[in-house]
This record gives sequence, structure tokens and C-alpha cells, in this order.
Amino acid sequence: MPRLPETLLRRALVRFARLTHERHLLVGLDGNLSVRIGEGHVLCTRAGCHKGLLEDEDLVVIDTAGRKLRGRGEPTSEIAMHLACYAARSDVQAVVHAHPPTCIAFTVAGVSLAQCVLPEVVLTIGSIPTLDYQRTGTRELAALVGDAIHDHDAVMMDRHGAVCVGRDLLDAFCKLETMEHTAKVLLAARQLGQVRELPNDEAAALRSMGLARYGGPPSASGLPAHCQGCSGCGRPSSEGLGKVAGFRVARLTARA
Repeated sequence: MPRLPETLLRRALVRFARLTHERHLLVGLDGNLSVRIGEGHVLCTRAGCHKGLLEDEDLVVIDTAGRKLRGRGEPTSEIAMHLACYAARSDVQAVVHAHPPTCIAFTVAGVSLAQCVLPEVVLTIGSIPTLDYQRTGTRELAALVGDAIHDHDAVMMDRHGAVCVGRDLLDAFCKLETMEHTAKVLLAARQLGQVRELPNDEAAALRSMGLARYGGPPSASGLPAHCQGCSGCGRPSSEGLGKVAGFRVARLTARA
């Protein structure tokens, strides 16, 4: 798909940044967004800007090493996380990081969002893992997110927020909205008494259908490895989690 001119991408980035604030998906100076604008170039929000009041002059162009090429101010302090997503997958054209409050509450409470409950979520996103806590803005956090994006389009970071990727800004933003909506539904279901999950075979069939219809991570062929052997309780199997953890450790060791 041909990439839009930079002028249009700048307008889109400003619009979706404002939307994240309008939809209460972040507050204050939280969050950051980016989009690819050319071979080796990324447009991102600058550090210390309010997304609800974002203007064109709050955007910075960088290269894939994180060096500023043009713009006023410095790129977001979490730009390494964005670049890790782009490095992980060539199909990713946009990254949105925000702080959806209900989603974050789930991570603070230690409750997983990686449950197959709503068919439309399984179709469009699959499972939503929560990554182990790492300090914000660090290389360790960026590496952890980049590894997870190999297999997922949307992830939660423990106590910190969400990272969503997409073929464009609308795609990434829709996944962010869907995550927070899902968290609200699960919270309400818990308050009513229970969360009834989809049967394993139905969840697997839905995910395969969604990948064929909407696309997703190039490496994905169904539900991720940590769902294999899941009993339907919302807690990924220890065997599956062990495999994924080992895979991530191997990647991090190789980069060290």
C-alpha cells in the first residue's frame, strides 16, 4: 500500500493524538505516537507535549537510530520502544502508546487481559499479554516490547500502559480503544460475578478466521504459544509461558 504524503501523515498524527486524550486514554503529558513517513524516517511526538493540545510544531522527524533530523524539541523519551516495534516487523507503519486506565488497573491488580472472551477481540487482536515490569524509557523495556510485537499487535506493560501497532494510525488507535473497552467489559463481568470464556476450539477458530480476514503478525498462525494447553481459565499454561519466556531471554541475550 502506497504511503501517504508527509503533510497528511502529520495531520493524522495530530488528530489521533488529540483523540487519545479526548477518549480518556491518557492524561497530562503521558503517551506518545509515531508513524513511518519514508524509508528510514519516523515522525513522532516530541518529549513533554500535551496530546490533547498537540500542534504540528510538536512533531519531530527521526531516523531509525533515533537521531533527530528536523523539528522543534526532542523526540519522546520512549522512542526506543517505537523503534523496537518497527525493527521487529516491516508491516508495522504506526505505533500508539497510551495509558488506558482500566487496562492499567488490571495490571496493577495482577489480573490478565489475555483471556478469550469477546469474539470481535479474538478476531481482530487475539490475546493481550501483560509484559513484566521494566522502568519506563529504558532499553530493557524497549527490547521486551519489541520481542512481544513479533507475535502480538497489542500488549500491556505492567503498571505502565499499552502499546498498539498497526498498518496505519487508525488501525493502531482502534486496537487501543478495543483494549480499554475489553477491560471495562471484563471488569463489569467480574463485578456481576464471573467471566465466561470462549471454548478453546472456538477461540482458535475465531483467531484463524481473524488472521485470514484482517491480517496480523506475519509469524502468527493462530493463538500464540502461551495459549496452548490453556484450560479456559484465563491463565496461560505454565508450559507455554516457559517456552515464550525462554524465547525472549534468548533474544535479549543475543542482543547483549
